[in-house]
Amino acid sequence: MICVAVILVAIMALAYWRAPLWLSSLLALGGIAYAVFGRGAHWGWGVAVLVVLALLNVKPLRRAVLTGPMFQVFKKITPPMSQTEQEAVDAGTVWWDRDLFSGKPDFDRLHQFPAPKLTPEEQAFIDGPTEQLCAMLDDWKITHEHKDLPPDAWQFIKDQGFLGMIIKKQYGGKEFSNYAHARVVTKIATRSGSAAVTVMVPNSLGPGELLQHYGTEEQKNYYLPRLAKGIDIPCFALTSPEAGSDAGGIPDYGVVTRGSYTDPRTGQRHENVLGIRLSWEKRYITLGPVATILGMAFKLYDPDRLLGDKDDIGITCALIPTEHEGVEIGRRHYPGTSVFQNGPNWGKDVFIPMEWVIGGASYVGQGWRMLVECLSVGRCISLPAMSVASGKLAAYTTGAYARIRNQFGLSIGRFEGVDEALARIGGYAYQMDASQRLALTGLDMGEKPSVLSGILKYHNTERMRKTINDAMDVHAGKAVCIGPRNYLAQGYQAVPVAITVEGANILTRSMIIFGQGAIRCHPFVLREMRAAMANDSAAFDDAVIGHIGFVISNKVRAFFMGLTGARLVRAPKSGPTAQNYRDIVRLSSAFAFLADMGMATLGGSLKFREKLSARLGDMLSNLYIATAALKKFHDDGEPKEDRPLVRWAVESALYDCQEAMNGFLNNHPNRFLAWGMRRVVFPLGMSLRGPADRVGTRIARSLMEPSVSRDRLVEYMYRSQDENDPVGVLEHALKAVIETEGLESKLRRAQREGQLKAITARERLQEARGKGLINEAEFAAVERARRLKREVIMVDDFDAGLQSADPEAMRRVVI
Repeated sequence: MICVAVILVAIMALAYWRAPLWLSSLLALGGIAYAVFGRGAHWGWGVAVLVVLALLNVKPLRRAVLTGPMFQVFKKITPPMSQTEQEAVDAGTVWWDRDLFSGKPDFDRLHQFPAPKLTPEEQAFIDGPTEQLCAMLDDWKITHEHKDLPPDAWQFIKDQGFLGMIIKKQYGGKEFSNYAHARVVTKIATRSGSAAVTVMVPNSLGPGELLQHYGTEEQKNYYLPRLAKGIDIPCFALTSPEAGSDAGGIPDYGVVTRGSYTDPRTGQRHENVLGIRLSWEKRYITLGPVATILGMAFKLYDPDRLLGDKDDIGITCALIPTEHEGVEIGRRHYPGTSVFQNGPNWGKDVFIPMEWVIGGASYVGQGWRMLVECLSVGRCISLPAMSVASGKLAAYTTGAYARIRNQFGLSIGRFEGVDEALARIGGYAYQMDASQRLALTGLDMGEKPSVLSGILKYHNTERMRKTINDAMDVHAGKAVCIGPRNYLAQGYQAVPVAITVEGANILTRSMIIFGQGAIRCHPFVLREMRAAMANDSAAFDDAVIGHIGFVISNKVRAFFMGLTGARLVRAPKSGPTAQNYRDIVRLSSAFAFLADMGMATLGGSLKFREKLSARLGDMLSNLYIATAALKKFHDDGEPKEDRPLVRWAVESALYDCQEAMNGFLNNHPNRFLAWGMRRVVFPLGMSLRGPADRVGTRIARSLMEPSVSRDRLVEYMYRSQDENDPVGVLEHALKAVIETEGLESKLRRAQREGQLKAITARERLQEARGKGLINEAEFAAVERARRLKREVIMVDDFDAGLQSADPEAMRRVVI
């Protein structure tokens, strides 16, 4: 029995280290030899093991007895894929997300990914034109007076090439990296969300991206220089009243036919040309009201077979000048009180020539693949960058405000309730920035990570929502009263826009993240599905045997690491983050095991069990967030000042991952199986804890004073130096308050001791100077600090008709 136990332990060890099947089989043969020829020979055991080995290693026998029947069942239970689902699965690439799904992430590989950085040209653009643009923007006036960007800002954006950041230099664009593109958007968004949207859409969701990848040479040579210079303003129309999240179900359609049209670009009339008669109704189209070129997605039909032998050609994308006859465009929506240009457009029986299809006639029917591939890039940049901007702005302003604002004789940041909110703001800001940085690294390496784009879109915008909520709570009345001094309210009101667009968050979490991830990132599932669709039993056999070994390995790994707390796992680094790396390896194996068990036991129904699918997606997402935080810490040189931030970011993500696992096990419909899976994943119970209070306090303290950690956290935020600017005054006030805290304490002590008897604070200050308790310089410093503090805490008031704010409010009464 001891020998049998040794052999079983050895087989488990091989499973843990993912040894190949032949090596495990060789060990089993040794067991057979012992069973047959050893003391107390057990022929029965030997024969049984030999039969199992034959089933696993002799391919013809294995296919006939084991994988062949499995193949037939698999084909029946695998839900059919629509064309749009197939194209979504095939679009984009997998990258670091595959490692997280493997159960054995390669951290050496992670650390070898290049740290993102700007070229001198990109840095100069951020320090120059981007800084200048931010200085031109007044979000209160943009939102409440102009209802749009002012004309000088619009012209500056066009003249400086903000609309052509992704366009290649050969066409007159900037050809910036994805990292630079995101940082430009981040900086602008810390000043004005509407301006950031105006800049980001042509660079991520507009036709420029599609043209560069799929356009004909004629289309590229004509449109790209015009887009780069801002001569043409683009928009892209996908969403319809009847098709929002179900973009593949758009009712807008075109029919291939012959017709005549006048080209609005040249005024030339064209007769009897091959084209499309198009009818559509779109809404929520950003830049639509001011666009000169309309990108359009629609379903194309060819009943007369003018293009080939298919009636239903599929989703197609075209470019239509907005001055073209029959195009109705120009009206506006007001999304969440934001005033970036957004509106509907429509047309009925509008004839366009075939040459207006992006890529020409050879690209008809390929629109969905084109959109999914390009959207995966944009979803990694636009809204995640705006979320990062919100985190930076919230951290910068709330930390300063919490130090400046006093109640009960203390800065409000010293109270633990506010301290807790500040910790979340700083921690989430770090998570959002790290998550996007890692994805941008992938993009600039040539990847198109469709799964990571979904993770970023959902989790960054949700963290933005939490961060702004906490910032609003700490600022209290300062954030509630709308006016020029309120730097949070507009972002707060616009949060639902980010939550809703580019794939609604509920849909993204419950269907897309794990739905795509399970197929694209899993090392065997896609191979099995393709084998089933191709009716290739040999390919299925190879994939399913590998899959079985994968499940066994992850089960053994998850159980062993659960027993040991992953302490025996090799960490790529020593020091304070070593255990974080080990915990990620443990949870990665546990996640891979749970994902496989979920797919195996629920089959195609998992697609419709969205709550369980969402929790599996949460596991993958939080593993990604944790590794992104560690990667950022590594790239930054592991500064000791940032240790509280990275610790909070990683431990919070891993705790959320554990909670998602617990929720999945609590709600799995097969309770006996759920009990067994829990024994594997949590053999000693759920051992991970969220960040300790003391870690959060260290974050809060770092946000409440100028520090290198705070500067790194808010890097690429626009920081005005103007004392008359609502955000700019914060830094002046913060420094002044810190410098005079000792003097204020001295004055309060003198008052308690009866040395100062004046009623008002100002009179007591003058009394202290008169009695020699403070000198003239100290008097001036305290007076300045109080003046700046008052400017920070004041809110706007208006005339009775709410028409104009009173900038002199702070000077009315000073006590």
